[in-house]
Amino acid sequence: MTDQEPHTTLAGLPAVEPRMLLARRDATIVDLRTPAEFSDDHLPGAYNVPLFSNEERALIGTLYKCSSPDDAFAEGRRIVHERIAELVSDIAAFAHRDFSAQGFPELVDRITERGIEGLSRELQPLQVDRLPQGALVVHCWRGGLRSASVAAFLCALGWEDVHILYGGYKNYRTEVVRGLSEWDAPPAFVLRGLTGTGKTLVLRELERIRPGLTLDLEGAAGHRSSILGMVGLEPVTQKRFESVLADRLRAGFPGRVVFEGESRKVGDAVIPAGLWSVLDEGVNLEITASIPRRVQVLCEDYLSTDSSREQLVKQLPYIEKRLGKHKYDGVLVGLLTSDREEELVELLLEKYYDPLYLHSEKERKYVASFDSGDVGACAAELADWIEARDQRG
Repeated sequence: MTDQEPHTTLAGLPAVEPRMLLARRDATIVDLRTPAEFSDDHLPGAYNVPLFSNEERALIGTLYKCSSPDDAFAEGRRIVHERIAELVSDIAAFAHRDFSAQGFPELVDRITERGIEGLSRELQPLQVDRLPQGALVVHCWRGGLRSASVAAFLCALGWEDVHILYGGYKNYRTEVVRGLSEWDAPPAFVLRGLTGTGKTLVLRELERIRPGLTLDLEGAAGHRSSILGMVGLEPVTQKRFESVLADRLRAGFPGRVVFEGESRKVGDAVIPAGLWSVLDEGVNLEITASIPRRVQVLCEDYLSTDSSREQLVKQLPYIEKRLGKHKYDGVLVGLLTSDREEELVELLLEKYYDPLYLHSEKERKYVASFDSGDVGACAAELADWIEARDQRG
């Protein structure tokens, strides 16, 4: 980089609509929001390169509200001065682009010298109707100064095909909600059965042998949809759950879709109304397994790590209370801590999970049953059965 004036005008930054960006997989998407904002939800495949930390963003927001926009802008400018070389270095690494940090502070001054009002007037988005292959798209929460100023800076470095996301994450979120509500669902098949029959294992094996056939709601939610369902997993926010689902729906299905049966909530994540209707009204297929097999499946799933055991010690008292604290107080935790895991699982199935499931599913009718003792064989049999039903119409 040299000391020449930036060879781009600040006005007319090319801006792409979320729908156009989501239809492409070759763009590099850089999310400039804070780590907390990114963790809450983000675009598929996006990289987080925060312009401000969580604390800095909070400070700037406080200055904006309690002092003045100019004071908030001045603080943001100071932080960017300190961080700009590192910021561009991180973006360059993700976008596979070269850069030199020479003259960065001076260039920041040139772009920001107009102040918040002048910069807001000049950094206006110019919507485009195509996105070049390999484009770099940066965005913030609503397509404001965070993304516009960084895009202008990158353009001034001579980088080509730098775009902003029109309306930022907020506009993307609108697209997610629209996509979920307007989904034209194919015929649905739903795997149902008692806890521990390996429905999730079968679903994921089915996806392996028939790619694109399934929709894994528990995988999207990071939760197994029960009182112990978070053990060993990382549950996501409602927004993140919906983003993952919307991304999967955009990929499409081969004329039908297979779910695992769930209640309306998978942990704390609520299944969107349209998707729930498809799941609730689908063709029900029963997955069965022997008690020893069910115990094995649950032990392998819930007791694989020390941290999982620690979580179970904290969660099991909730089930003890539901079963009757006067009778079961400390019983379940005692079985776990004394290494009587199989006895614990059998007790949970007999006294808690099976009665609960049989009550909630008593009105369900199954059109076929499949034994999951051998997960691979079960998935293959399911695939053949569904395909034969397709042929029968």
